[in-house]
Amino acid sequence: IRKRHFVYYNQVIKPALVGLTGPWISGGIEFNWPQHHRPTTFLPTDYRIENNADGSITVWCNEVERMFRTKGMQGFTLHPGKAYLEIRVKIYNRTAFPQTFLWWANPAVVVNDDYHSVFPPDVHAVFDHGKRDVSNFPIATGTYYKQDYSAGVDISKYKNIPVPTSYMAIKSKYDFVGGYEENVQAGLLHVANHHVSPGKKQWTWGYGDFGRAWDRNLTDEDGPYIELMTGVYTDNQPDFSWLQPYEERSWTQYFIPYAEVGYVKNANKDVIVNLDVKEKKAKVIIYATSKFKNLQVVLKEDNGTIHIEENTDVNPAKPYTKEIAIGNILPENLVLELYTSNKEKLLSYKADKAEIKPTPTPAQAAKNPKEISSIEQLFLTGLHLEQYRHATYNPVDYYMEALRREPDDIRCNNAMGLILMRRGQFAQAESFFEKAIKTQTQRNPNPYDSEPYYNLGWSLNMQGKIEEAYAAFFKATWNAAWQDAAYFALAQIEALKQNWMEALQLIERCLI
Repeated sequence: IRKRHFVYYNQVIKPALVGLTGPWISGGIEFNWPQHHRPTTFLPTDYRIENNADGSITVWCNEVERMFRTKGMQGFTLHPGKAYLEIRVKIYNRTAFPQTFLWWANPAVVVNDDYHSVFPPDVHAVFDHGKRDVSNFPIATGTYYKQDYSAGVDISKYKNIPVPTSYMAIKSKYDFVGGYEENVQAGLLHVANHHVSPGKKQWTWGYGDFGRAWDRNLTDEDGPYIELMTGVYTDNQPDFSWLQPYEERSWTQYFIPYAEVGYVKNANKDVIVNLDVKEKKAKVIIYATSKFKNLQVVLKEDNGTIHIEENTDVNPAKPYTKEIAIGNILPENLVLELYTSNKEKLLSYKADKAEIKPTPTPAQAAKNPKEISSIEQLFLTGLHLEQYRHATYNPVDYYMEALRREPDDIRCNNAMGLILMRRGQFAQAESFFEKAIKTQTQRNPNPYDSEPYYNLGWSLNMQGKIEEAYAAFFKATWNAAWQDAAYFALAQIEALKQNWMEALQLIERCLI
């Protein structure tokens, strides 16, 4: 409708050394999984095109990544009569062991002097990578990325950030994040369930000489861009989540070109709204991603007094705008509600009461293992370093310090065994799992958590001790958390023996 690329369109393929294995290009939507700037970002991918019964078309992309052998799929769907791009994602841990992952879908967008990011109204602070630094938002008042913003600088505006800068929103109750060009009154908005998609980030090369140099590195004539990064099961980089053996997760994200609304106050995949209150006036702006007949717009006070109650037709080419005088009514006393022609509530918005919120504390670096007083914290620190794939700290140092103090600790023995097993040191791993099980079963032969039995089964299996492995896997099935993976391992053993009926029965049990 606006005759514009709502995602940055780079007319040239001009690789630069940004990806984990080197080449990387700007433009489009980059999918960062299971690690940021994944090694395969510049490699070919499998794809399939589906023509759906409702007239929509889906393009599926598929990859088995080469770091941890997990599988990821993205389905890009355009629906008739809908002004958004729907992306359905599926990820699957194909392996027998827990793996970590992050997911950031990063659209690049054109920027200029009139561009600003659009974060939800409850975002008052942003973090750097690893939450190692923090700034107030949108008005920065301290030092961030070694830049002095003490005068009070609006860092939501591209032109105010002179150096390469990342910022990631703290927790928000809203489902959207985006960016907007005031000069053309248009932008891009991402919408996804904030309970699984809390990640809201902006990255820029900076509005300065360094940024312009990178513009030249990555494009010939399409100019600067920023990345609007959207994280699922992650709110920071690095911030990894766990996928258990053979676990699958799926979710849906929407990328929406929108117009007129400016600073969005609330949004879903169907409508985007702004309620702007200033100078004793309230301005309501509504953008719809499809045609809505007789959309009911209600603006009222929280005491029930009605200021707007009318029906209107809206569509992507025809946003709704209305401004009224409201006197001295405060923003937090107004409620905006939208209803379909069937009287179903489509969206609502009520501002929070204005208050000064405390700035979060940055994350602290891990202590030296010998400086940590408790076994609990040694284990948790080691697990954190594993989960976040830390480049300079070694989780083994923390687990082994814990085991030096308490040789029979269940969790640290299990963790050390798993590290050794991932390294292919199966015999050494076996002794750690056995020690964990010995502690677990001192008072009860049926432990609360059977993960050490499951891991022992794999360490034995990889050494060719099939019968011992079989017994360990079966004991692991006594616990629901490990039942599926353990029955699958048992089915694999029966299949190797060509005991097909037994294998089928075990497969059926792992699917229950």
